[in-house]
Amino acid sequence: MTGQKFTELMDIMRKLRIECSWDKEQTHDSIKAATLEETHEVIEAIDEKDYNELKSELGDLLLHIVFHSVIAEDNKTFNIDEVIDSIKDKLVRRHPHVFGDTKVKNNNDIMRNWETIKLGEGRNSVLEGVPKNLPGLHRAFRLQEKASKVGFDWEKKEDVWKKVIEEIEEMHEQEKEGNKEELEKEIGDVFFSLVNYARFIGINPENALRNTNEKFIKRFQFVENKIKESGRQITDSNLKEMDKLWEESKKTI
Repeated sequence: MTGQKFTELMDIMRKLRIECSWDKEQTHDSIKAATLEETHEVIEAIDEKDYNELKSELGDLLLHIVFHSVIAEDNKTFNIDEVIDSIKDKLVRRHPHVFGDTKVKNNNDIMRNWETIKLGEGRNSVLEGVPKNLPGLHRAFRLQEKASKVGFDWEKKEDVWKKVIEEIEEMHEQEKEGNKEELEKEIGDVFFSLVNYARFIGINPENALRNTNEKFIKRFQFVENKIKESGRQITDSNLKEMDKLWEESKKTI
């Protein structure tokens, strides 16, 4: 049943590429921004725990996988069967403890094997495969995570926290020096060390910051709405009033 539905989706996309002038003109490059947007919408639905919306957004993302595959089919570079074969082969190859005779003790063994297998596939570094255009916070997390899988990691969280404090102190020193170029580097080190601490204690920093952003939006909008209720705009207020309303927002948000 699922196979039939997928075939029908592929046939619809192929028909659109022939009979719809807009779909016919699209390329990998022209729809890549929309592909990224659909991915973010999937994540947003997960954050909101809106599973009906998640179902819809996963459909949109699947459409983009199909769209890219049909474009490639038209260009004679690859087809959807090759896409599916590629991921099937990869999953089997990288799970020898499931599909082979490899013995593992825990998830750390599984992840170490995963990185070892990828190196055997021709990669020169365990850090390859982390996209350069990932948001900086998430990219730092993934780089650290990959290095940790092969044993390059701290032993105690206290030492990781000491590194955070050390980087903050170095940042303050550079601030006193007034060298903006060096200060920027030190601020980067502070972020990197905080990401490392979050990762070490099992927190995804991207998720944490996204949640904080949403909390900030809700609390600031609470302040705006309270001021609007008095017949004024936020620009008519002052810091003292906004601070008071901000503290009030914390009681409910």
